[in-house]
Amino acid sequence: MTMERVLRWLVAAALVVDAVIHLQQASQMQLAAPGGIGGGTLFRIQAVVALVAAGYLLWRGSRLAYAVAAVVLLSVCAAVVTYTYVDLPAIGPIPPMYDPFWTRPKVISALVEGAGALLAVLGFWWTSRSVSPARHG
Repeated sequence: MTMERVLRWLVAAALVVDAVIHLQQASQMQLAAPGGIGGGTLFRIQAVVALVAAGYLLWRGSRLAYAVAAVVLLSVCAAVVTYTYVDLPAIGPIPPMYDPFWTRPKVISALVEGAGALLAVLGFWWTSRSVSPARHG
């Protein structure tokens, strides 16, 4: 197995772990706005996006696939850190989701998302350096 393939599987695994944790936490997050869009709905949407990104990365392994994975992982990592330290009000349909406590799932999620994002950026760089003229992304 090539180093790029190992990298691809590690990033995909980070996306899957992120999705599983978000799906497990979704019902609890829905309590913040049970009648509205709710954090649980956002968690479920994010989980689906992460799974689609993982599938796309495993299927293509292109620069674009690594870029998508990096954006998904960076955005969710930024969100978890922001909502831990900043008490943001509702933003349009997004409910306030301030949660100043670092629970085990939240710590695992943030660490996996951060590491996965770094690996995705590395994969993007690696793939851009090893792309032959016949392989496009």
